[in-house]
Amino acid sequence: MIRRARPEDAPAIATLFRRSFGTLSFLPVVHTPEEYLRHVGHLIREHELWVFEVDDDILGFASLDDGELSNLYVEPDVIGQGIGSMLLDHAKARRPDGFRLWVFQENERARAFYERRGCTLVELTDGSDNEQGAPDALYQWRPTREGRASGDLS
Repeated sequence: MIRRARPEDAPAIATLFRRSFGTLSFLPVVHTPEEYLRHVGHLIREHELWVFEVDDDILGFASLDDGELSNLYVEPDVIGQGIGSMLLDHAKARRPDGFRLWVFQENERARAFYERRGCTLVELTDGSDNEQGAPDALYQWRPTREGRASGDLS
């Protein structure tokens, strides 16, 4: 089930966030567990933070702010089970006019995930504007008049 995150979810979301980020071995560790927890608290208060939950376990989350999907992470042990797709579809429903999102260039799995689901590449950067200093890619999802995402061939 997808539901809005609550303040009491912050520790579980922060742990999932750290575990997911930890799978990106090309990135330096730049935050402490406490900083992740503070950031998640900020997302819950200031953004739309949605969680995917099964039997009281949070297995994924997505945060939206205006025209940006600022986070979409899935528990590493359950990647490939459709949770990311459901969260992305939820984001599309919440932002029917479209949104942008950033992905690290080296995260080929995430880039392929977004491209298969109708997101199109807008720009590649050298990473000088993100705290990890890692080259990233800006994507966008925009609906078409036919109701399909731009770039969606299905």
